[in-house]
Amino acid sequence: MKKIITLFVAGLLALPGMAQVSRPKLVVGLVVDQMRWDYLYYFYDQFQAGGLRRLVDKGYSFENTMINYVPTVTAIGHSSIYTGSVPALHGIAGNDFYIDGQKTYCCHDASVKAVGSNGKAGQMSPRNLLASGIGDVLKTHTDYKAKVIGVALKDRAAILPAGHAADAAYWWDGEAGHFISSTYYMTQLPAWANKLNNELKTKPGYDIKTSVQGVTATFRMAEAALINEGMGLDNVTDLLAISVSSTDAIGHTYGTRHQLTRAAYMELDNQLAKLFALLDKRVGRGNYLLFLSADHGAAHNPNEMKAHKIPAGGLEFWAWKADVNKAVGLRLGIDGNVIMAENAGRIYLDHKLIERCGKSIDDVKQAVIDEMEKRDEILYVVDYDRALTTSVPQPIRERIVNGYNKKRSGDLFYIPKAGWENVSDKPDYVGTTHGQWNPYDAHIPFVLYGWHVSAGQTHEPTCMTDIAPTICAMLHIQMPNSCVGNAKEVR
Repeated sequence: MKKIITLFVAGLLALPGMAQVSRPKLVVGLVVDQMRWDYLYYFYDQFQAGGLRRLVDKGYSFENTMINYVPTVTAIGHSSIYTGSVPALHGIAGNDFYIDGQKTYCCHDASVKAVGSNGKAGQMSPRNLLASGIGDVLKTHTDYKAKVIGVALKDRAAILPAGHAADAAYWWDGEAGHFISSTYYMTQLPAWANKLNNELKTKPGYDIKTSVQGVTATFRMAEAALINEGMGLDNVTDLLAISVSSTDAIGHTYGTRHQLTRAAYMELDNQLAKLFALLDKRVGRGNYLLFLSADHGAAHNPNEMKAHKIPAGGLEFWAWKADVNKAVGLRLGIDGNVIMAENAGRIYLDHKLIERCGKSIDDVKQAVIDEMEKRDEILYVVDYDRALTTSVPQPIRERIVNGYNKKRSGDLFYIPKAGWENVSDKPDYVGTTHGQWNPYDAHIPFVLYGWHVSAGQTHEPTCMTDIAPTICAMLHIQMPNSCVGNAKEVR
Protein backbone atom coordinates (compact mmCIF):
# COMPACT_ATOMS: atom_id res chain seq x y z
CA MET A 1 0.00 0.00 0.00
CA LYS A 2 2.84 2.38 0.93
CA LYS A 3 4.49 1.68 -2.44
CA ILE A 4 1.24 2.48 -4.27
CA ILE A 5 0.86 5.83 -2.45
CA THR A 6 4.49 6.72 -3.19
CA LEU A 7 4.03 5.97 -6.88
CA PHE A 8 0.78 7.95 -6.93
CA VAL A 9 2.43 11.05 -5.39
CA ALA A 10 5.39 10.73 -7.74
CA GLY A 11 2.97 10.60 -10.67
CA LEU A 12 1.20 13.74 -9.51
CA LEU A 13 4.48 15.62 -9.24
CA ALA A 14 5.30 14.62 -12.79
CA LEU A 15 2.13 16.21 -14.19
CA PRO A 16 2.63 19.51 -16.07
CA GLY A 17 0.26 21.35 -13.73
CA MET A 18 2.34 20.31 -10.72
CA ALA A 19 5.67 21.52 -12.11
CA GLN A 20 7.95 23.35 -9.70
CA VAL A 21 7.76 27.14 -9.91
CA SER A 22 10.89 28.65 -11.44
CA ARG A 23 12.64 31.38 -9.46
CA PRO A 24 16.05 33.04 -9.51
CA LYS A 25 18.56 31.96 -6.90
CA LEU A 26 19.19 35.54 -5.85
CA VAL A 27 17.55 38.94 -6.09
CA VAL A 28 19.86 41.95 -5.84
CA GLY A 29 18.22 45.29 -5.18
CA LEU A 30 20.50 48.23 -6.01
CA VAL A 31 19.23 51.64 -4.91
CA VAL A 32 21.44 54.59 -5.79
CA ASP A 33 20.72 57.51 -3.49
CA GLN A 34 19.85 60.72 -5.39
CA MET A 35 20.22 59.11 -8.83
CA ARG A 36 18.27 61.15 -11.35
CA TRP A 37 16.73 59.06 -14.14
CA ASP A 38 18.63 61.01 -16.78
CA TYR A 39 22.00 60.04 -15.26
CA LEU A 40 21.62 56.73 -17.09
CA TYR A 41 22.05 58.67 -20.32
CA TYR A 42 24.00 61.73 -19.20
CA PHE A 43 26.92 59.49 -18.16
CA TYR A 44 26.22 56.70 -20.65
CA ASP A 45 29.19 57.35 -22.95
CA GLN A 46 31.53 57.19 -19.96
CA PHE A 47 30.17 53.90 -18.61
CA GLN A 48 32.12 50.72 -19.29
CA ALA A 49 30.60 47.79 -21.15
CA GLY A 50 30.46 45.54 -18.10
CA GLY A 51 28.84 47.94 -15.66
CA LEU A 52 25.95 50.37 -15.99
CA ARG A 53 26.09 50.18 -19.78
CA ARG A 54 25.48 46.43 -19.52
CA LEU A 55 22.44 47.21 -17.42
CA VAL A 56 21.10 49.83 -19.83
CA ASP A 57 21.83 47.82 -23.00
CA LYS A 58 20.70 44.39 -21.81
CA GLY A 59 18.16 45.21 -19.13
CA TYR A 60 14.50 46.18 -19.30
CA SER A 61 13.95 49.82 -18.38
CA PHE A 62 10.75 51.43 -17.15
CA GLU A 63 11.61 54.86 -18.52
CA ASN A 64 8.67 56.72 -17.03
CA THR A 65 8.92 55.73 -13.36
CA MET A 66 7.78 58.49 -11.01
CA ILE A 67 7.55 58.84 -7.25
CA ASN A 68 3.88 59.08 -6.33
CA TYR A 69 4.10 60.94 -3.01
CA VAL A 70 5.80 63.90 -1.36
CA PRO A 71 8.19 64.59 0.24
CA THR A 72 10.77 62.77 -1.88
CA VAL A 73 13.46 61.88 0.67
CA THR A 74 15.73 58.93 1.47
CA ALA A 75 13.88 57.05 4.21
CA ILE A 76 10.55 57.22 2.40
CA GLY A 77 12.07 56.22 -0.92
CA HIS A 78 13.79 53.12 0.40
CA SER A 79 10.65 52.12 2.30
CA SER A 80 8.35 52.66 -0.66
CA ILE A 81 10.52 50.76 -3.14
CA TYR A 82 10.53 47.64 -1.00
CA THR A 83 7.00 47.81 0.47
CA GLY A 84 5.21 48.99 -2.66
CA SER A 85 3.46 51.44 -0.36
CA VAL A 86 3.35 55.12 0.59
CA PRO A 87 3.93 57.04 3.85
CA ALA A 88 0.20 57.16 4.54
CA LEU A 89 0.35 53.41 5.08
CA HIS A 90 3.94 52.32 5.76
CA GLY A 91 4.44 55.07 8.32
CA ILE A 92 7.90 56.30 7.35
CA ALA A 93 6.90 59.93 6.88
CA GLY A 94 10.43 61.26 6.42
CA ASN A 95 13.99 60.84 7.58
CA ASP A 96 12.74 62.49 10.76
CA PHE A 97 9.18 63.06 11.86
CA TYR A 98 7.16 63.80 14.98
CA ILE A 99 5.13 61.29 16.97
CA ASP A 100 2.99 62.81 19.74
CA GLY A 101 5.07 65.98 19.60
CA GLN A 102 8.38 64.14 19.94
CA LYS A 103 10.93 64.31 17.15
CA THR A 104 11.70 60.78 15.98
CA TYR A 105 14.42 59.53 13.67
CA CYS A 106 12.97 57.01 11.22
CA CYS A 107 15.04 54.03 12.44
CA HIS A 108 15.78 54.99 16.04
CA ASP A 109 15.09 52.24 18.55
CA ALA A 110 16.19 52.79 22.15
CA SER A 111 15.46 49.15 22.97
CA VAL A 112 18.43 47.89 20.94
CA LYS A 113 22.18 48.44 21.18
CA ALA A 114 25.02 48.75 18.72
CA VAL A 115 26.87 45.66 17.59
CA GLY A 116 30.41 46.49 16.50
CA SER A 117 30.67 49.81 18.34
CA ASN A 118 29.50 51.51 21.54
CA GLY A 119 27.78 54.53 20.05
CA LYS A 120 24.19 55.59 19.48
CA ALA A 121 24.63 54.92 15.76
CA GLY A 122 23.70 51.32 16.52
CA GLN A 123 20.40 52.05 18.25
CA MET A 124 18.52 51.32 15.06
CA SER A 125 15.88 48.89 13.80
CA PRO A 126 12.94 48.77 11.33
CA ARG A 127 10.29 48.95 14.08
CA ASN A 128 8.96 52.35 12.96
CA LEU A 129 8.15 50.81 9.56
CA LEU A 130 4.49 49.75 9.69
CA ALA A 131 4.45 47.56 6.57
CA SER A 132 6.16 44.43 5.32
CA GLY A 133 8.66 44.48 2.46
CA ILE A 134 9.89 42.20 -0.31
CA GLY A 135 12.29 40.51 2.10
CA ASP A 136 9.51 39.80 4.60
CA VAL A 137 7.18 38.15 2.10
CA LEU A 138 10.11 36.24 0.63
CA LYS A 139 10.92 34.99 4.13
CA THR A 140 7.37 33.86 4.84
CA HIS A 141 6.93 32.22 1.43
CA THR A 142 10.11 30.16 1.87
CA ASP A 143 9.25 29.24 5.48
CA TYR A 144 12.04 31.59 6.56
CA LYS A 145 14.74 29.73 4.65
CA ALA A 146 15.58 32.68 2.39
CA LYS A 147 18.51 34.85 3.44
CA VAL A 148 17.82 38.58 3.48
CA ILE A 149 20.60 41.12 4.08
CA GLY A 150 20.77 44.91 3.70
CA VAL A 151 23.99 46.90 3.20
CA ALA A 152 24.51 50.68 2.99
CA LEU A 153 26.49 53.48 4.55
CA LYS A 154 23.28 55.13 5.81
CA ASP A 155 21.51 53.10 8.49
CA ARG A 156 18.06 53.82 7.07
CA ALA A 157 19.18 52.71 3.61
CA ALA A 158 20.29 49.33 4.95
CA ILE A 159 17.54 48.72 7.51
CA LEU A 160 14.33 49.77 5.75
CA PRO A 161 14.94 47.81 2.49
CA ALA A 162 15.88 44.65 4.42
CA GLY A 163 12.60 44.72 6.34
CA HIS A 164 11.50 43.25 9.65
CA ALA A 165 12.51 39.60 9.28
CA ALA A 166 15.96 40.21 7.78
CA ASP A 167 18.93 38.14 8.82
CA ALA A 168 21.12 41.23 8.99
CA ALA A 169 21.55 44.86 8.09
CA TYR A 170 24.94 46.58 8.08
CA TRP A 171 25.61 50.31 8.03
CA TRP A 172 28.52 52.68 8.61
CA ASP A 173 29.29 54.22 11.99
CA GLY A 174 31.26 57.37 11.24
CA GLU A 175 32.62 57.68 14.76
CA ALA A 176 33.83 54.09 14.82
CA GLY A 177 35.02 54.25 11.22
CA HIS A 178 33.56 50.91 10.13
CA PHE A 179 30.37 48.91 9.49
CA ILE A 180 28.13 48.00 12.42
CA SER A 181 24.74 46.45 13.11
CA SER A 182 22.39 46.27 16.11
CA THR A 183 21.09 43.72 18.60
CA TYR A 184 17.84 43.68 16.62
CA TYR A 185 19.69 41.34 14.25
CA MET A 186 22.61 39.79 16.14
CA THR A 187 24.73 39.83 19.29
CA GLN A 188 28.09 40.11 17.55
CA LEU A 189 29.42 40.83 14.09
CA PRO A 190 30.40 37.76 12.07
CA ALA A 191 34.13 37.10 11.74
CA TRP A 192 34.12 38.01 8.06
CA ALA A 193 32.63 41.45 8.85
CA ASN A 194 35.29 42.12 11.49
CA LYS A 195 37.98 41.13 9.02
CA LEU A 196 36.63 43.47 6.35
CA ASN A 197 36.21 46.28 8.88
CA ASN A 198 39.90 46.05 9.69
CA GLU A 199 40.66 46.55 6.00
CA LEU A 200 38.17 49.40 5.48
CA LYS A 201 38.60 51.25 8.76
CA THR A 202 38.88 55.04 8.58
CA LYS A 203 39.81 57.61 11.19
CA PRO A 204 36.99 58.31 13.69
CA GLY A 205 34.80 61.16 12.50
CA TYR A 206 35.89 60.96 8.86
CA ASP A 207 32.80 61.28 6.67
CA ILE A 208 33.26 58.49 4.15
CA LYS A 209 29.83 59.24 2.68
CA THR A 210 31.11 62.40 1.01
CA SER A 211 33.87 60.55 -0.84
CA VAL A 212 34.09 58.08 -3.70
CA GLN A 213 35.69 55.74 -1.15
CA GLY A 214 32.21 55.26 0.30
CA VAL A 215 30.96 53.70 -2.95
CA THR A 216 33.84 51.21 -2.90
CA ALA A 217 33.31 50.32 0.76
CA THR A 218 29.60 49.67 0.21
CA PHE A 219 30.19 47.20 -2.60
CA ARG A 220 33.01 45.47 -0.74
CA MET A 221 30.69 44.91 2.22
CA ALA A 222 27.88 43.68 -0.01
CA GLU A 223 30.18 41.28 -1.85
CA ALA A 224 31.60 40.00 1.45
CA ALA A 225 28.07 39.28 2.69
CA LEU A 226 27.19 37.57 -0.58
CA ILE A 227 30.23 35.29 -0.42
CA ASN A 228 30.45 34.55 3.29
CA GLU A 229 26.72 34.05 3.85
CA GLY A 230 26.50 31.76 0.82
CA MET A 231 23.76 33.76 -0.85
CA GLY A 232 22.36 32.51 -4.14
CA LEU A 233 23.91 29.06 -3.95
CA ASP A 234 20.85 26.87 -3.36
CA ASN A 235 17.32 26.66 -4.73
CA VAL A 236 15.85 29.05 -2.14
CA THR A 237 15.77 32.62 -3.44
CA ASP A 238 17.79 35.08 -1.34
CA LEU A 239 17.64 38.90 -1.28
CA LEU A 240 20.65 41.22 -1.08
CA ALA A 241 19.56 44.86 -0.73
CA ILE A 242 22.38 47.30 -1.52
CA SER A 243 22.10 51.07 -1.31
CA VAL A 244 24.79 53.50 -2.43
CA SER A 245 24.69 56.49 -0.08
CA SER A 246 27.75 58.48 -1.18
CA THR A 247 26.05 59.70 -4.36
CA ASP A 248 23.55 61.58 -2.18
CA ALA A 249 26.07 63.10 0.22
CA ILE A 250 28.30 64.22 -2.65
CA GLY A 251 25.34 65.61 -4.59
CA HIS A 252 24.09 67.61 -1.61
CA THR A 253 27.53 69.10 -1.08
CA TYR A 254 28.69 69.71 -4.65
CA GLY A 255 25.62 69.55 -6.91
CA THR A 256 24.64 67.46 -9.92
CA ARG A 257 27.40 68.56 -12.29
CA HIS A 258 30.49 68.58 -10.09
CA GLN A 259 33.52 66.44 -10.95
CA LEU A 260 33.11 64.54 -7.66
CA THR A 261 29.55 63.64 -8.62
CA ARG A 262 30.85 62.31 -11.92
CA ALA A 263 33.63 60.43 -10.09
CA ALA A 264 31.07 58.80 -7.79
CA TYR A 265 29.09 57.49 -10.77
CA MET A 266 32.23 56.26 -12.49
CA GLU A 267 33.11 54.32 -9.33
CA LEU A 268 29.54 53.02 -9.15
CA ASP A 269 29.96 51.83 -12.73
CA ASN A 270 33.29 50.20 -11.88
CA GLN A 271 31.96 48.46 -8.78
CA LEU A 272 28.82 47.26 -10.56
CA ALA A 273 31.00 45.67 -13.25
CA LYS A 274 32.89 43.81 -10.52
CA LEU A 275 29.62 42.75 -8.89
CA PHE A 276 28.28 41.44 -12.20
CA ALA A 277 31.48 39.42 -12.68
CA LEU A 278 31.14 37.97 -9.18
CA LEU A 279 27.47 37.13 -9.67
CA ASP A 280 28.15 35.51 -13.05
CA LYS A 281 30.84 33.33 -11.50
CA ARG A 282 29.20 32.38 -8.18
CA VAL A 283 25.48 32.40 -8.90
CA GLY A 284 25.59 31.95 -12.66
CA ARG A 285 24.52 34.28 -15.44
CA GLY A 286 20.77 34.01 -15.79
CA ASN A 287 20.33 32.70 -12.23
CA TYR A 288 20.00 36.09 -10.54
CA LEU A 289 17.62 39.02 -10.91
CA LEU A 290 18.99 42.52 -10.31
CA PHE A 291 17.00 45.72 -10.24
CA LEU A 292 18.29 49.28 -10.17
CA SER A 293 16.36 52.23 -8.81
CA ALA A 294 16.74 55.40 -6.74
CA ASP A 295 15.09 56.75 -3.62
CA HIS A 296 14.71 60.19 -5.24
CA GLY A 297 16.39 62.49 -7.73
CA ALA A 298 17.76 66.00 -7.26
CA ALA A 299 17.36 69.53 -8.57
CA HIS A 300 20.18 71.21 -10.42
CA ASN A 301 21.95 73.90 -8.43
CA PRO A 302 19.80 77.07 -8.45
CA ASN A 303 22.76 79.37 -9.14
CA GLU A 304 23.69 77.28 -12.17
CA MET A 305 20.11 77.56 -13.41
CA LYS A 306 19.95 81.31 -12.86
CA ALA A 307 23.25 81.77 -14.69
CA HIS A 308 21.52 80.33 -17.76
CA LYS A 309 18.29 82.33 -17.28
CA ILE A 310 16.30 79.32 -16.02
CA PRO A 311 14.02 80.25 -13.08
CA ALA A 312 15.30 78.81 -9.80
CA GLY A 313 16.23 79.81 -6.29
CA GLY A 314 16.82 78.88 -2.68
CA LEU A 315 13.84 79.14 -0.32
CA GLU A 316 15.80 79.59 2.93
CA PHE A 317 12.68 78.78 4.97
CA TRP A 318 14.76 78.95 8.12
CA ALA A 319 15.45 82.63 7.45
CA TRP A 320 11.81 83.72 7.35
CA LYS A 321 10.07 81.20 9.63
CA ALA A 322 10.35 83.71 12.48
CA ASP A 323 8.53 86.32 10.38
CA VAL A 324 5.63 83.92 9.82
CA ASN A 325 5.46 83.06 13.51
CA LYS A 326 5.47 86.75 14.46
CA ALA A 327 2.76 87.68 11.95
CA VAL A 328 0.49 84.80 13.00
CA GLY A 329 1.05 85.60 16.67
CA LEU A 330 0.04 89.25 16.16
CA ARG A 331 -2.98 88.30 14.05
CA LEU A 332 -4.36 85.75 16.52
CA GLY A 333 -2.97 87.02 19.80
CA ILE A 334 -0.63 84.10 20.45
CA ASP A 335 2.50 84.66 22.50
CA GLY A 336 4.90 82.07 21.11
CA ASN A 337 5.94 80.29 17.93
CA VAL A 338 3.07 78.38 16.34
CA ILE A 339 5.41 76.69 13.85
CA MET A 340 7.24 74.10 15.91
CA ALA A 341 9.27 72.62 13.05
CA GLU A 342 9.65 72.27 9.29
CA ASN A 343 10.98 69.14 7.66
CA ALA A 344 11.12 68.47 3.92
CA GLY A 345 8.17 70.74 3.18
CA ARG A 346 6.03 69.61 6.09
CA ILE A 347 4.99 72.15 8.72
CA TYR A 348 4.47 70.94 12.29
CA LEU A 349 2.40 73.28 14.46
CA ASP A 350 2.72 73.52 18.23
CA HIS A 351 -0.65 72.06 19.22
CA LYS A 352 0.03 72.38 22.95
CA LEU A 353 0.75 76.11 22.62
CA ILE A 354 -2.32 76.65 20.44
CA GLU A 355 -4.55 74.78 22.89
CA ARG A 356 -3.04 76.61 25.86
CA CYS A 357 -3.84 79.93 24.18
CA GLY A 358 -7.40 78.80 23.53
CA LYS A 359 -7.14 79.18 19.78
CA SER A 360 -8.65 77.11 16.99
CA ILE A 361 -6.18 74.90 15.13
CA ASP A 362 -8.06 75.67 11.90
CA ASP A 363 -7.64 79.41 12.44
CA VAL A 364 -3.93 78.97 13.06
CA LYS A 365 -3.53 76.80 9.96
CA GLN A 366 -5.27 79.39 7.80
CA ALA A 367 -3.16 82.19 9.23
CA VAL A 368 0.06 80.30 8.51
CA ILE A 369 -1.16 79.50 4.99
CA ASP A 370 -2.01 83.15 4.34
CA GLU A 371 1.38 84.38 5.54
CA MET A 372 3.41 81.77 3.66
CA GLU A 373 1.50 82.22 0.40
CA LYS A 374 2.40 85.91 0.42
CA ARG A 375 5.89 84.88 -0.56
CA ASP A 376 6.53 84.88 -4.30
CA GLU A 377 8.43 81.57 -4.30
CA ILE A 378 5.58 79.63 -2.65
CA LEU A 379 2.82 78.37 -4.96
CA TYR A 380 0.61 76.56 -2.46
CA VAL A 381 0.46 75.72 1.22
CA VAL A 382 -1.88 72.79 1.78
CA ASP A 383 -3.75 71.82 4.93
CA TYR A 384 -3.27 68.05 5.08
CA ASP A 385 -6.79 67.57 6.50
CA ARG A 386 -8.27 69.34 3.46
CA ALA A 387 -5.84 68.13 0.82
CA LEU A 388 -8.50 66.31 -1.22
CA THR A 389 -10.53 69.49 -1.72
CA THR A 390 -7.74 72.01 -2.20
CA SER A 391 -7.29 73.86 -5.51
CA VAL A 392 -3.94 72.19 -6.25
CA PRO A 393 -3.51 70.32 -9.58
CA GLN A 394 -4.71 66.74 -9.20
CA PRO A 395 -1.35 64.99 -9.79
CA ILE A 396 0.24 67.02 -6.99
CA ARG A 397 -2.79 66.65 -4.73
CA GLU A 398 -2.59 62.87 -5.03
CA ARG A 399 1.07 62.91 -4.06
CA ILE A 400 0.33 65.03 -0.99
CA VAL A 401 -2.39 62.62 0.16
CA ASN A 402 -0.16 59.59 -0.40
CA GLY A 403 2.62 61.23 1.60
CA TYR A 404 0.42 62.15 4.55
CA ASN A 405 0.52 59.93 7.61
CA LYS A 406 -1.99 61.37 10.05
CA LYS A 407 0.05 60.52 13.14
CA ARG A 408 3.47 61.50 11.79
CA SER A 409 3.35 64.08 8.98
CA GLY A 410 2.36 67.30 10.70
CA ASP A 411 -0.24 69.84 9.64
CA LEU A 412 0.70 71.61 6.41
CA PHE A 413 2.76 71.01 3.28
CA TYR A 414 4.14 73.72 1.01
CA ILE A 415 4.73 73.57 -2.74
CA PRO A 416 7.31 76.04 -4.09
CA LYS A 417 7.66 77.21 -7.65
CA ALA A 418 9.48 74.86 -10.01
CA GLY A 419 13.22 75.19 -9.55
CA TRP A 420 12.99 76.35 -5.94
CA GLU A 421 14.18 74.11 -3.09
CA ASN A 422 14.78 74.79 0.59
CA VAL A 423 18.47 75.60 0.23
CA SER A 424 20.68 78.67 0.52
CA ASP A 425 20.02 81.51 -1.91
CA LYS A 426 23.55 82.86 -1.59
CA PRO A 427 25.50 83.25 -4.87
CA ASP A 428 28.33 81.00 -3.66
CA TYR A 429 26.06 78.03 -2.91
CA VAL A 430 27.06 75.05 -5.10
CA GLY A 431 25.08 72.12 -3.66
CA THR A 432 21.57 70.83 -4.14
CA THR A 433 18.72 69.01 -2.43
CA HIS A 434 15.43 67.25 -3.17
CA GLY A 435 12.00 66.70 -1.66
CA GLN A 436 9.40 68.03 -4.08
CA TRP A 437 7.01 66.52 -6.65
CA ASN A 438 8.82 67.91 -9.69
CA PRO A 439 10.37 65.52 -12.23
CA TYR A 440 13.92 66.43 -11.25
CA ASP A 441 13.14 65.06 -7.76
CA ALA A 442 10.58 62.41 -8.66
CA HIS A 443 11.67 60.81 -11.96
CA ILE A 444 13.79 57.78 -11.05
CA PRO A 445 15.37 54.83 -12.86
CA PHE A 446 13.83 51.37 -12.65
CA VAL A 447 15.77 48.78 -14.63
CA LEU A 448 15.51 44.98 -14.42
CA TYR A 449 18.36 42.73 -15.47
CA GLY A 450 19.10 39.01 -15.51
CA TRP A 451 16.74 36.13 -14.79
CA HIS A 452 13.89 35.96 -17.36
CA VAL A 453 14.58 39.54 -18.51
CA SER A 454 15.17 40.51 -22.13
CA ALA A 455 16.52 43.84 -23.34
CA GLY A 456 13.89 46.49 -23.88
CA GLN A 457 12.09 49.46 -22.45
CA THR A 458 8.65 50.92 -21.93
CA HIS A 459 7.38 54.45 -21.48
CA GLU A 460 4.20 53.24 -19.79
CA PRO A 461 3.43 55.34 -16.69
CA THR A 462 5.00 53.55 -13.73
CA CYS A 463 5.20 54.45 -10.05
CA MET A 464 7.86 53.73 -7.47
CA THR A 465 5.24 51.65 -5.66
CA ASP A 466 5.04 49.33 -8.70
CA ILE A 467 8.58 48.05 -8.12
CA ALA A 468 7.83 45.71 -5.20
CA PRO A 469 4.75 44.05 -6.74
CA THR A 470 6.63 43.61 -10.03
CA ILE A 471 9.49 41.80 -8.28
CA CYS A 472 7.05 39.73 -6.21
CA ALA A 473 5.05 38.77 -9.30
CA MET A 474 8.22 37.58 -11.02
CA LEU A 475 9.02 35.47 -7.94
CA HIS A 476 5.44 34.16 -7.69
CA ILE A 477 5.12 35.34 -4.10
CA GLN A 478 2.52 37.54 -2.42
CA MET A 479 3.11 41.27 -2.52
CA PRO A 480 3.83 43.10 0.79
CA ASN A 481 0.90 43.70 3.13
CA SER A 482 0.40 47.43 2.49
CA CYS A 483 1.29 47.42 -1.20
CA VAL A 484 -0.72 49.85 -3.34
CA GLY A 485 1.29 49.42 -6.54
CA ASN A 486 0.68 47.19 -9.54
CA ALA A 487 2.87 44.50 -11.05
CA LYS A 488 4.19 45.66 -14.41
CA GLU A 489 4.60 43.39 -17.41
CA VAL A 490 8.16 42.86 -18.59
CA ARG A 491 7.58 42.65 -22.34
